[in-house]
Amino acid sequence: MVLAQLGGSISRALQQMSNATIIDEKVLNECLNEITRALLQADVQFKLVRDMSANIKKIVNLDDLAAGHNKRKIIQQAVFNELCKMLDAGKPSFTPKKGKPSIVMFVGLQGSGKTTTCTKYAYYHQKKGFRPALVCADTFRAGAFDQLKQNATKAKIPFYGRYPKLHYKSWHAFALTNLPFRPK
Repeated sequence: MVLAQLGGSISRALQQMSNATIIDEKVLNECLNEITRALLQADVQFKLVRDMSANIKKIVNLDDLAAGHNKRKIIQQAVFNELCKMLDAGKPSFTPKKGKPSIVMFVGLQGSGKTTTCTKYAYYHQKKGFRPALVCADTFRAGAFDQLKQNATKAKIPFYGRYPKLHYKSWHAFALTNLPFRPK
């Protein structure tokens, strides 16, 4: 959901730039400001966004471009390349090794699809000859255990976990011991 909003914001910024009759520094800066705003709202690190914007300005030097060059395409390609560079850490992605246990934890915002993605990830590796298992670690969301159990059963992947047993007294005692002051 967050990625869809981010993609939409970047697409709109590029579309507005493409709709401009003349591509000059003002139009380029407006486009980069919109992209910067979208990335910062999506919690991308400020330094990465600042560096990306500076790199695009270096690549797209409008004064040095000959009259026959398509400035819109050059700007779009520069934005695309810089976004790709931002996502590429320069390291190979994690690949589990057979015969050696690997633990992968999925973390994300509520409603971003972690439970479904975990099942798909486990199913993919099961088809590759690995022996994955799913463990329910979501103790807060109602239905998390049931959803993961249903997905794991459907994909025929071993599933571990239990319903969280939360008693009022134990929760109350826990809350009292973590308060910075003790109520009388």
